Amino acid sequence: MQPVAFISGAAQGIGKRTAEVLAERGFALVLNDLRPTQLELGVPTLEATGDISDEQNVQRFLAQTLDRFGRIDVLVNNAGISCITPAEDTTLEQWQRVMAVNLTAPFLLCREFGRAMLQAGSGSIINIASVAGLLGISDRSAYNTSKHGLIGLTRTLAAEWGGRGVRVNAVCPGWVLTEMDHADTGVGTYTHADITARVPMGRYAMPNDIAQAVAFLADSSQSGFINGQSLSVDGGWANDGSWESLRLKKR
Repeated sequence: MQPVAFISGAAQGIGKRTAEVLAERGFALVLNDLRPTQLELGVPTLEATGDISDEQNVQRFLAQTLDRFGRIDVLVNNAGISCITPAEDTTLEQWQRVMAVNLTAPFLLCREFGRAMLQAGSGSIINIASVAGLLGISDRSAYNTSKHGLIGLTRTLAAEWGGRGVRVNAVCPGWVLTEMDHADTGVGTYTHADITARVPMGRYAMPNDIAQAVAFLADSSQSGFINGQSLSVDGGWANDGSWESLRLKKR
């Protein structure tokens, strides 16, 4: 029977490429975003349009998924928003919105879709966290905290659900060349050179780099005993403690 994956934030960037890669691997797809994705992928698809931080929406999406496909095998919690501002200038409204999208929404999706997976006795949940969930990065207090929390949620659910057939892992991208990055660099918060100079491999991640890691974790024949892990796909960012001149000297 054809496996089914739900992907949040599927209209662009990492989510879009993940949808393409999973379609290539034969998945039927449920595609979520705030607007219809309008992706033509050559596999059965269902649009699940709406805000995933709304509990009723998430419950509706699960019902629609089961009504259409009768099963859910993979959940990819990809949707997220950025917030680049000093901690002392971060408003409560900004903080709460980042937490709602980046942490509460994945919890709701894990809870609702996880129940269906637990009932079936199998499933794979992949949370798209970040190197910002492993390290402290200035001017991102809300974003960093949300991603640290998402890794904590990943580890906790892996402990709770692994023995019942549901694996939960996180992928931690470094800086990825997506629409979100273009928006952040467009307002001058950092430059592309800031990123490529910091990454040992000397380049940005591309959406396909992340999507292939997701596909690996989605496939129980390849990653069936991997559970509760935070897989960094960052070109070595989180492992390089060199100072700038030393890092660049080694290229």
